[in-house]
Amino acid sequence: MTREEFLDVRNHGFARVAVVIPRVHLGKPFENVHAHLEELESVYRQGAMYALAPELGLTGYSCGDLFHSQALLGEALDALKLFLDKTAGWNMLISVGLPLQIRGLLFNCAITILRGKILAVVPKAYPPNYREFYEGRHFASAAEALTTSVRLSNQDVPFGTDILICARNIPNFILHTDICEDLWVPIPPGTRAALAGATILANLSASNVTIGKYEYREVLACASSGRNNAVQM
Repeated sequence: MTREEFLDVRNHGFARVAVVIPRVHLGKPFENVHAHLEELESVYRQGAMYALAPELGLTGYSCGDLFHSQALLGEALDALKLFLDKTAGWNMLISVGLPLQIRGLLFNCAITILRGKILAVVPKAYPPNYREFYEGRHFASAAEALTTSVRLSNQDVPFGTDILICARNIPNFILHTDICEDLWVPIPPGTRAALAGATILANLSASNVTIGKYEYREVLACASSGRNNAVQM
């Protein structure tokens, strides 16, 4: 083993993971794709094996009733195709967020991708509809889903909250994704996933800011990591 190989943490059973925060272009999916690619390329060049992007990142979180616009939903799908093409040569797992209309219902989804292939689509299990949130106006919950697979970008993809992704080249790397409020409920989907063997619990989040939320979210993440014996990100 060369000195450079020895100093690479990936050769010692570790996996470098990253969280990216791209600049938001509200209601402009193609501009959001380019913003995502800029941040993702940076962490990819630094050796990240998995990168997590924000909830509804390809449209922006606060689109409001624009989420009912077929123009926005269609453009988000076209932007996703561009994103798949641009990342097809990257050996890095990526989770991104966007709204998806499936069998007449609109879901807030996390999509996990590797080398231009979609591995899983995970709908938000618990869309909040209290205080500063109004997601029930736009999104269905995972429990309302009418299917366990979707056809997306000419690919048949598993759809649900109980999907685990194993990285064959990374020992003990078993990924589960959920979205924002899912981490705040009494029994998060990630906890069930950890009981099933998940070691990386990724939570796509982009909720609006209220006093004290940032600190409380840090506590939630630390508690989830310790309680589930897993990486919470």
